[in-house]
Amino acid sequence: MSVVLVVNSGSSSLKYQLIEMAQERTLASGLVERIGEASGNVVHRHGEEKTERAVEIVDHDVAFEAMLENFAQHGPSLEEAPPVAVGHRVVQGGRRFFEPTIVDDAVERDIEELIPLAPLHNGANLAGVRAARRVFRSIPHVTVFDTAFHTTMPDSASYYALDHDVATKYRVRKYGAHGTSHKFVSEAAAAHLGRPYDQLRTVVLHIGNGASACAVDGGRSVETSMGMTPLEGLVMGTRTGDIDPAVLFHLHRKAGYSVDQLDELLNRKSGLLGLTGTNDVRDVTERALAGDQRAALGLDVYVHRMRHYLGAYLVALAGADAIAWCGGVGENSVEVRRRVLEGMEWLGVELDEARNAERVEGIHEISTDASRVRVLVVPTDEELEIARQTLQATGIAVG
Repeated sequence: MSVVLVVNSGSSSLKYQLIEMAQERTLASGLVERIGEASGNVVHRHGEEKTERAVEIVDHDVAFEAMLENFAQHGPSLEEAPPVAVGHRVVQGGRRFFEPTIVDDAVERDIEELIPLAPLHNGANLAGVRAARRVFRSIPHVTVFDTAFHTTMPDSASYYALDHDVATKYRVRKYGAHGTSHKFVSEAAAAHLGRPYDQLRTVVLHIGNGASACAVDGGRSVETSMGMTPLEGLVMGTRTGDIDPAVLFHLHRKAGYSVDQLDELLNRKSGLLGLTGTNDVRDVTERALAGDQRAALGLDVYVHRMRHYLGAYLVALAGADAIAWCGGVGENSVEVRRRVLEGMEWLGVELDEARNAERVEGIHEISTDASRVRVLVVPTDEELEIARQTLQATGIAVG
Protein backbone atom coordinates (compact mmCIF):
# COMPACT_ATOMS: atom_id res chain seq x y z
CA MET A 1 0.00 0.00 0.00
CA SER A 2 1.52 3.32 -1.12
CA VAL A 3 0.75 6.02 1.43
CA VAL A 4 1.90 9.63 1.11
CA LEU A 5 1.94 12.17 3.93
CA VAL A 6 1.18 15.67 2.61
CA VAL A 7 2.30 18.65 4.69
CA ASN A 8 1.24 22.27 4.24
CA SER A 9 3.24 24.33 6.72
CA GLY A 10 2.29 27.96 7.33
CA SER A 11 3.74 30.59 9.60
CA SER A 12 1.39 29.71 12.46
CA SER A 13 -0.21 26.46 11.34
CA LEU A 14 0.56 23.02 9.99
CA LYS A 15 -2.02 21.11 7.95
CA TYR A 16 -1.53 17.49 6.99
CA GLN A 17 -3.19 14.59 5.17
CA LEU A 18 -2.30 10.92 4.99
CA ILE A 19 -3.42 9.63 1.59
CA GLU A 20 -3.61 6.03 0.35
CA MET A 21 -2.74 6.39 -3.30
CA ALA A 22 -4.14 3.22 -4.90
CA GLN A 23 -7.68 4.47 -4.30
CA GLU A 24 -6.66 8.08 -3.65
CA ARG A 25 -8.51 8.14 -0.33
CA THR A 26 -7.66 10.20 2.74
CA LEU A 27 -6.88 8.01 5.74
CA ALA A 28 -6.54 10.93 8.14
CA SER A 29 -6.11 14.69 8.17
CA GLY A 30 -5.37 17.33 10.73
CA LEU A 31 -4.46 20.85 11.67
CA VAL A 32 -2.03 22.22 14.24
CA GLU A 33 -2.66 25.95 14.60
CA ARG A 34 -1.46 28.96 16.56
CA ILE A 35 2.17 27.81 16.47
CA GLY A 36 4.31 30.08 18.62
CA GLU A 37 1.39 31.37 20.69
CA ALA A 38 0.67 30.68 24.34
CA SER A 39 -2.16 28.29 23.53
CA GLY A 40 -2.25 26.21 20.37
CA ASN A 41 -5.01 24.04 18.94
CA VAL A 42 -4.67 20.53 17.51
CA VAL A 43 -7.37 18.88 15.38
CA HIS A 44 -7.24 15.34 13.95
CA ARG A 45 -9.76 13.49 11.78
CA HIS A 46 -9.71 9.75 11.18
CA GLY A 47 -12.76 8.21 9.58
CA GLU A 48 -15.85 9.59 11.29
CA GLU A 49 -13.92 10.52 14.41
CA LYS A 50 -12.72 14.07 15.11
CA THR A 51 -10.56 14.93 18.11
CA GLU A 52 -9.47 18.37 19.28
CA ARG A 53 -7.23 19.56 22.09
CA ALA A 54 -5.53 22.72 23.30
CA VAL A 55 -1.78 22.58 23.87
CA GLU A 56 1.15 24.98 23.58
CA ILE A 57 2.94 24.61 20.24
CA VAL A 58 6.29 26.37 20.54
CA ASP A 59 7.57 25.76 16.99
CA HIS A 60 7.19 23.53 13.95
CA ASP A 61 9.17 20.69 15.53
CA VAL A 62 6.63 20.59 18.36
CA ALA A 63 3.85 20.78 15.77
CA PHE A 64 5.20 17.63 14.14
CA GLU A 65 5.37 15.90 17.51
CA ALA A 66 1.71 16.80 18.03
CA MET A 67 0.87 15.35 14.61
CA LEU A 68 2.70 12.09 15.43
CA GLU A 69 0.88 11.87 18.75
CA ASN A 70 -2.40 12.20 16.88
CA PHE A 71 -1.55 9.29 14.59
CA ALA A 72 -0.37 7.16 17.53
CA GLN A 73 -3.38 7.90 19.75
CA HIS A 74 -6.22 8.31 17.25
CA GLY A 75 -5.04 6.44 14.16
CA PRO A 76 -4.18 5.27 11.76
CA SER A 77 -0.91 3.96 13.14
CA LEU A 78 2.04 4.99 11.00
CA GLU A 79 3.49 1.55 11.64
CA GLU A 80 0.47 -0.04 9.99
CA ALA A 81 0.20 2.62 7.26
CA PRO A 82 3.78 3.91 6.90
CA PRO A 83 4.25 6.76 4.41
CA VAL A 84 6.54 6.00 1.49
CA ALA A 85 7.22 9.72 0.98
CA VAL A 86 6.34 13.16 2.30
CA GLY A 87 5.02 15.85 -0.04
CA HIS A 88 5.39 19.52 0.90
CA ARG A 89 3.66 22.60 -0.42
CA VAL A 90 6.07 25.48 -1.12
CA VAL A 91 4.66 28.70 -2.53
CA GLN A 92 7.60 30.30 -4.35
CA GLY A 93 9.95 28.36 -6.60
CA GLY A 94 11.14 31.37 -8.61
CA ARG A 95 12.77 30.46 -11.90
CA ARG A 96 14.67 27.58 -10.28
CA PHE A 97 11.97 24.97 -9.74
CA PHE A 98 9.80 23.91 -12.66
CA GLU A 99 8.60 20.55 -11.35
CA PRO A 100 8.21 18.56 -8.13
CA THR A 101 11.66 18.22 -6.60
CA ILE A 102 13.20 15.73 -4.18
CA VAL A 103 14.57 17.65 -1.21
CA ASP A 104 18.21 17.70 -0.23
CA ASP A 105 20.29 20.30 1.60
CA ALA A 106 20.87 22.27 -1.61
CA VAL A 107 17.12 22.46 -2.30
CA GLU A 108 16.59 23.72 1.25
CA ARG A 109 19.15 26.48 0.64
CA ASP A 110 17.45 27.45 -2.63
CA ILE A 111 14.05 27.72 -0.92
CA GLU A 112 15.65 29.87 1.77
CA GLU A 113 17.19 32.19 -0.84
CA LEU A 114 13.72 32.64 -2.39
CA ILE A 115 12.16 33.84 0.89
CA PRO A 116 12.32 37.54 -0.18
CA LEU A 117 9.98 36.71 -3.10
CA ALA A 118 7.37 35.20 -0.73
CA PRO A 119 8.22 36.45 2.77
CA LEU A 120 4.86 35.42 4.21
CA HIS A 121 5.10 31.87 2.89
CA ASN A 122 8.50 30.40 1.98
CA GLY A 123 10.06 30.73 5.42
CA ALA A 124 7.14 28.90 7.01
CA ASN A 125 7.12 26.27 4.24
CA LEU A 126 10.82 25.68 4.81
CA ALA A 127 10.35 25.33 8.58
CA GLY A 128 7.89 22.53 7.88
CA VAL A 129 10.25 20.81 5.44
CA ARG A 130 13.09 20.87 7.95
CA ALA A 131 10.93 19.64 10.80
CA ALA A 132 9.61 16.79 8.67
CA ARG A 133 13.07 15.74 7.46
CA ARG A 134 14.21 15.47 11.07
CA VAL A 135 11.27 13.20 11.89
CA PHE A 136 11.05 11.13 8.70
CA ARG A 137 14.71 10.50 7.89
CA SER A 138 14.51 7.32 5.82
CA ILE A 139 11.96 8.30 3.16
CA PRO A 140 12.11 10.90 0.37
CA HIS A 141 10.68 14.37 0.78
CA VAL A 142 9.32 16.22 -2.26
CA THR A 143 8.56 19.91 -2.63
CA VAL A 144 5.69 20.90 -4.91
CA PHE A 145 5.79 24.59 -5.83
CA ASP A 146 2.72 26.78 -6.35
CA THR A 147 4.64 28.71 -8.99
CA ALA A 148 5.80 25.70 -11.03
CA PHE A 149 2.63 25.38 -13.12
CA HIS A 150 3.00 28.98 -14.26
CA THR A 151 6.55 28.65 -15.57
CA THR A 152 5.01 27.95 -19.00
CA MET A 153 3.70 31.53 -19.25
CA PRO A 154 5.23 33.47 -22.15
CA ASP A 155 7.58 36.34 -21.31
CA SER A 156 4.98 38.79 -22.58
CA ALA A 157 2.70 37.72 -19.72
CA SER A 158 5.33 37.40 -17.00
CA TYR A 159 7.48 40.53 -17.51
CA TYR A 160 6.63 43.87 -15.95
CA ALA A 161 7.39 47.15 -17.76
CA LEU A 162 10.06 47.96 -15.20
CA ASP A 163 13.68 49.01 -15.82
CA HIS A 164 15.24 45.82 -17.20
CA ASP A 165 18.39 45.92 -15.08
CA VAL A 166 16.45 46.55 -11.87
CA ALA A 167 13.96 43.79 -12.65
CA THR A 168 16.74 41.32 -13.46
CA LYS A 169 18.86 42.12 -10.41
CA TYR A 170 15.98 41.82 -7.97
CA ARG A 171 14.10 39.03 -9.80
CA VAL A 172 10.99 41.12 -10.31
CA ARG A 173 8.52 39.34 -12.59
CA LYS A 174 5.17 37.58 -12.43
CA TYR A 175 5.42 34.14 -10.81
CA GLY A 176 1.77 33.45 -9.99
CA ALA A 177 0.45 31.17 -7.26
CA HIS A 178 -2.27 28.54 -6.69
CA GLY A 179 -0.62 26.58 -9.50
CA THR A 180 -1.19 23.23 -7.80
CA SER A 181 -4.92 23.93 -7.64
CA HIS A 182 -5.11 25.29 -11.19
CA LYS A 183 -3.39 22.15 -12.51
CA PHE A 184 -5.63 19.77 -10.55
CA VAL A 185 -8.84 21.56 -11.53
CA SER A 186 -8.03 21.99 -15.23
CA GLU A 187 -7.11 18.29 -15.48
CA ALA A 188 -10.26 17.24 -13.62
CA ALA A 189 -12.38 19.42 -15.92
CA ALA A 190 -10.89 17.76 -19.02
CA ALA A 191 -11.52 14.30 -17.58
CA HIS A 192 -15.11 15.19 -16.69
CA LEU A 193 -15.77 16.53 -20.18
CA GLY A 194 -14.08 13.54 -21.82
CA ARG A 195 -11.70 15.83 -23.67
CA PRO A 196 -7.93 15.42 -24.15
CA TYR A 197 -6.18 17.67 -21.63
CA ASP A 198 -3.72 18.90 -24.24
CA GLN A 199 -6.58 20.17 -26.41
CA LEU A 200 -8.77 21.92 -23.84
CA ARG A 201 -8.85 25.69 -23.21
CA THR A 202 -9.98 26.42 -19.66
CA VAL A 203 -10.29 29.47 -17.45
CA VAL A 204 -9.92 28.36 -13.83
CA LEU A 205 -11.32 30.66 -11.14
CA HIS A 206 -9.86 29.69 -7.76
CA ILE A 207 -11.94 31.89 -5.50
CA GLY A 208 -11.49 31.73 -1.75
CA ASN A 209 -10.06 34.07 0.86
CA GLY A 210 -7.09 34.10 -1.51
CA ALA A 211 -8.21 34.22 -5.14
CA SER A 212 -6.68 33.91 -8.58
CA ALA A 213 -7.66 33.27 -12.18
CA CYS A 214 -5.67 31.24 -14.67
CA ALA A 215 -5.88 30.72 -18.43
CA VAL A 216 -4.90 27.12 -19.23
CA ASP A 217 -4.26 26.29 -22.88
CA GLY A 218 -3.74 22.61 -23.56
CA GLY A 219 -2.49 21.93 -20.04
CA ARG A 220 -0.17 24.95 -19.98
CA SER A 221 -0.67 28.08 -17.90
CA VAL A 222 -0.47 31.04 -20.28
CA GLU A 223 -1.73 33.77 -17.92
CA THR A 224 -2.58 34.12 -14.24
CA SER A 225 -3.74 36.97 -12.06
CA MET A 226 -1.36 36.74 -9.09
CA GLY A 227 1.99 38.35 -9.75
CA MET A 228 5.43 38.48 -8.17
CA THR A 229 3.52 37.87 -4.94
CA PRO A 230 -0.06 36.74 -4.23
CA LEU A 231 -1.10 40.39 -3.72
CA GLU A 232 -1.70 41.17 -7.41
CA GLY A 233 -4.91 40.44 -9.27
CA LEU A 234 -8.41 39.79 -7.97
CA VAL A 235 -10.00 41.41 -4.92
CA MET A 236 -9.51 38.93 -2.08
CA GLY A 237 -10.62 38.48 1.49
CA THR A 238 -8.07 40.90 2.95
CA ARG A 239 -5.85 41.77 -0.06
CA THR A 240 -6.39 44.67 -2.43
CA GLY A 241 -5.50 42.87 -5.62
CA ASP A 242 -4.63 45.29 -8.43
CA ILE A 243 -4.02 48.86 -7.27
CA ASP A 244 -2.26 51.89 -8.73
CA PRO A 245 1.27 51.73 -7.18
CA ALA A 246 1.19 55.51 -6.79
CA VAL A 247 -1.37 54.99 -4.01
CA LEU A 248 1.53 53.75 -1.87
CA PHE A 249 3.58 56.88 -2.58
CA HIS A 250 0.57 59.02 -1.74
CA LEU A 251 -0.09 57.26 1.58
CA HIS A 252 3.59 57.46 2.50
CA ARG A 253 3.91 61.17 1.70
CA LYS A 254 0.53 62.39 2.93
CA ALA A 255 -0.28 59.98 5.77
CA GLY A 256 3.20 58.93 6.86
CA TYR A 257 2.69 55.21 6.27
CA SER A 258 5.87 53.14 6.59
CA VAL A 259 6.71 50.21 4.30
CA ASP A 260 5.60 47.74 6.97
CA GLN A 261 2.34 49.63 7.53
CA LEU A 262 1.64 49.64 3.79
CA ASP A 263 2.35 45.91 3.65
CA GLU A 264 -0.09 45.34 6.50
CA LEU A 265 -2.72 47.59 4.91
CA LEU A 266 -2.64 46.01 1.46
CA ASN A 267 -2.26 42.37 2.54
CA ARG A 268 -4.30 42.13 5.72
CA LYS A 269 -6.67 45.08 6.06
CA SER A 270 -8.03 45.59 2.56
CA GLY A 271 -9.97 43.52 0.03
CA LEU A 272 -13.50 42.63 1.10
CA LEU A 273 -12.55 43.27 4.71
CA GLY A 274 -11.54 46.84 3.94
CA LEU A 275 -14.52 47.47 1.67
CA THR A 276 -17.23 45.97 3.88
CA GLY A 277 -15.84 45.27 7.36
CA THR A 278 -15.76 41.49 6.86
CA ASN A 279 -13.86 39.09 4.63
CA ASP A 280 -16.65 36.47 4.68
CA VAL A 281 -18.38 36.47 1.29
CA ARG A 282 -21.46 34.84 2.81
CA ASP A 283 -21.94 37.75 5.20
CA VAL A 284 -21.22 40.33 2.49
CA THR A 285 -23.73 38.71 0.12
CA GLU A 286 -26.43 38.46 2.78
CA ARG A 287 -25.99 42.12 3.74
CA ALA A 288 -25.93 43.26 0.11
CA LEU A 289 -29.16 41.41 -0.69
CA ALA A 290 -30.74 42.99 2.41
CA GLY A 291 -29.94 46.48 1.12
CA ASP A 292 -26.70 47.30 2.96
CA GLN A 293 -25.05 49.83 0.61
CA ARG A 294 -21.49 49.30 1.86
CA ALA A 295 -21.79 45.55 1.36
CA ALA A 296 -23.42 46.05 -2.05
CA LEU A 297 -20.54 48.25 -3.19
CA GLY A 298 -17.98 45.77 -1.91
CA LEU A 299 -19.67 42.89 -3.74
CA ASP A 300 -19.87 44.97 -6.92
CA VAL A 301 -16.12 45.74 -6.80
CA TYR A 302 -15.34 42.08 -6.05
CA VAL A 303 -17.42 40.85 -9.01
CA HIS A 304 -16.26 43.61 -11.38
CA ARG A 305 -12.61 42.62 -10.99
CA MET A 306 -13.45 38.96 -11.57
CA ARG A 307 -15.37 39.78 -14.77
CA HIS A 308 -12.44 41.93 -15.91
CA TYR A 309 -10.01 39.02 -15.65
CA LEU A 310 -12.41 36.44 -17.05
CA GLY A 311 -12.97 38.57 -20.13
CA ALA A 312 -9.23 39.11 -20.58
CA TYR A 313 -8.52 35.39 -20.34
CA LEU A 314 -11.24 34.47 -22.82
CA VAL A 315 -9.39 36.76 -25.22
CA ALA A 316 -5.98 35.30 -24.26
CA LEU A 317 -7.27 31.82 -25.10
CA ALA A 318 -9.08 33.01 -28.26
CA GLY A 319 -12.22 31.57 -26.70
CA ALA A 320 -12.55 28.89 -24.04
CA ASP A 321 -14.01 25.41 -23.94
CA ALA A 322 -14.66 25.56 -20.21
CA ILE A 323 -14.79 27.79 -17.16
CA ALA A 324 -14.05 25.94 -13.92
CA TRP A 325 -14.91 27.35 -10.48
CA CYS A 326 -13.10 26.14 -7.37
CA GLY A 327 -12.13 27.31 -3.88
CA GLY A 328 -14.43 27.99 -0.94
CA VAL A 329 -16.30 30.82 -2.68
CA GLY A 330 -16.10 29.43 -6.19
CA GLU A 331 -17.52 26.08 -5.11
CA ASN A 332 -20.26 27.43 -2.84
CA SER A 333 -21.41 30.95 -3.72
CA VAL A 334 -24.38 30.74 -6.06
CA GLU A 335 -24.71 34.54 -6.08
CA VAL A 336 -21.08 35.31 -6.95
CA ARG A 337 -21.09 32.83 -9.82
CA ARG A 338 -24.39 34.26 -11.11
CA ARG A 339 -23.20 37.86 -10.98
CA VAL A 340 -19.85 37.14 -12.63
CA LEU A 341 -21.37 35.20 -15.54
CA GLU A 342 -24.40 37.44 -16.03
CA GLY A 343 -24.86 38.76 -19.57
CA MET A 344 -22.08 36.68 -21.13
CA GLU A 345 -24.31 34.79 -23.57
CA TRP A 346 -22.73 36.69 -26.47
CA LEU A 347 -19.43 35.07 -25.47
CA GLY A 348 -21.02 31.63 -25.54
CA VAL A 349 -21.44 31.42 -21.75
CA GLU A 350 -24.98 30.51 -20.71
CA LEU A 351 -25.57 29.89 -17.03
CA ASP A 352 -28.40 27.56 -16.03
CA GLU A 353 -29.94 29.25 -12.98
CA ALA A 354 -31.45 26.04 -11.61
CA ARG A 355 -28.23 24.06 -11.93
CA ASN A 356 -26.26 26.92 -10.42
CA ALA A 357 -28.54 27.01 -7.38
CA GLU A 358 -28.49 23.24 -6.81
CA ARG A 359 -26.14 21.86 -4.16
CA VAL A 360 -24.28 18.92 -5.67
CA GLU A 361 -21.33 16.90 -4.40
CA GLY A 362 -18.31 16.57 -6.67
CA ILE A 363 -17.80 17.96 -10.17
CA HIS A 364 -20.95 19.25 -11.82
CA GLU A 365 -21.99 21.52 -14.68
CA ILE A 366 -23.95 24.72 -14.13
CA SER A 367 -24.24 25.87 -17.75
CA THR A 368 -27.17 25.21 -20.07
CA ASP A 369 -27.06 22.37 -22.56
CA ALA A 370 -26.81 24.98 -25.33
CA SER A 371 -23.84 26.84 -23.82
CA ARG A 372 -20.81 26.79 -26.12
CA VAL A 373 -18.55 27.25 -23.09
CA ARG A 374 -19.12 24.57 -20.47
CA VAL A 375 -19.23 25.97 -16.94
CA LEU A 376 -18.20 23.60 -14.16
CA VAL A 377 -17.84 23.57 -10.40
CA VAL A 378 -14.76 21.47 -9.62
CA PRO A 379 -13.88 20.94 -5.94
CA THR A 380 -10.13 21.42 -5.74
CA ASP A 381 -7.85 19.00 -3.91
CA GLU A 382 -4.37 20.47 -3.65
CA GLU A 383 -3.25 17.81 -1.17
CA LEU A 384 -4.11 15.00 -3.57
CA GLU A 385 -2.32 16.81 -6.38
CA ILE A 386 0.76 17.20 -4.16
CA ALA A 387 0.61 13.48 -3.32
CA ARG A 388 0.38 12.57 -7.01
CA GLN A 389 3.35 14.76 -7.89
CA THR A 390 5.30 13.36 -4.95
CA LEU A 391 4.99 9.83 -6.30
CA GLN A 392 5.82 11.10 -9.78
CA ALA A 393 9.05 12.70 -8.55
CA THR A 394 10.16 9.68 -6.52
CA GLY A 395 9.21 7.06 -9.09
CA ILE A 396 7.48 5.03 -6.38
CA ALA A 397 4.80 2.82 -7.88
CA VAL A 398 1.23 2.93 -6.60
CA GLY A 399 0.56 -0.36 -4.89
